[in-house]
Amino acid sequence: MPTAILAEDEPILRTQLETKLRRLWPELEIIASVEDGAAALEALEERPPDFMFLDIQMPEVSGVDVARQVAGRSHVVFVTAYDQYAIEAFETGAVDYILKPATDERLSVTVERLKAKAASPPANIDAVLAMIADESRARRGRLQWIKATMGQNMRLIPVADVLFFQSDEKYTRVVTADSEALIKTPIRELLDGLDPDVFWQIHRSTLVNVNAIAGVTRDFRGQAHVKIKGKDESLVVSRVYSHLFKQM
Repeated sequence: MPTAILAEDEPILRTQLETKLRRLWPELEIIASVEDGAAALEALEERPPDFMFLDIQMPEVSGVDVARQVAGRSHVVFVTAYDQYAIEAFETGAVDYILKPATDERLSVTVERLKAKAASPPANIDAVLAMIADESRARRGRLQWIKATMGQNMRLIPVADVLFFQSDEKYTRVVTADSEALIKTPIRELLDGLDPDVFWQIHRSTLVNVNAIAGVTRDFRGQAHVKIKGKDESLVVSRVYSHLFKQM
């Protein structure tokens, strides 16, 4: 019996995809249906499936990140909201793709393609992942300013001045050396506009300017904490991003 893991961070779309797959491919055993890339990696280690359906853009660990770890163990299907998102790469045949929201017609095509691939070893997708990464970078328009409301006034904060962004319930904190503001833009949207070489995601709720890092400490459990220049508070580094500070 063929097996699959589904990873999609939008619950409604994940449930929809799972329901449609069960109807269109009743022989397929869905051994895990998870909400993020980290959970997908854990499920992969427990039991590598024949197929992995991966949302390209997920918090913390993206579908592309998960695909890099698959290492030929599973056939990959990417789930994307963009109808021109690296179509050239997908059409190489190394991976398949499904547009959100998945239609029965398109999903039926994917199911037939996967059934044909089931007896073959997964293809090497390194080149495809590189193409997708290039496409993703090309889509991003870099943010230069952050518009923040402070009282009755709107302030334009240069992105270069931001020490870190941190989710705070319904808002995102924007912390600079001499001020702090709240914006409604979530961390996930900020990621699309910030330079990934300058702003590192160190936690699901935190982006830090690498130029603002004063050092990294670890507590008795080995949990990493980032110290920020000129600030007393430290920022927790989640396990998923601890590799960023292996040499520190």
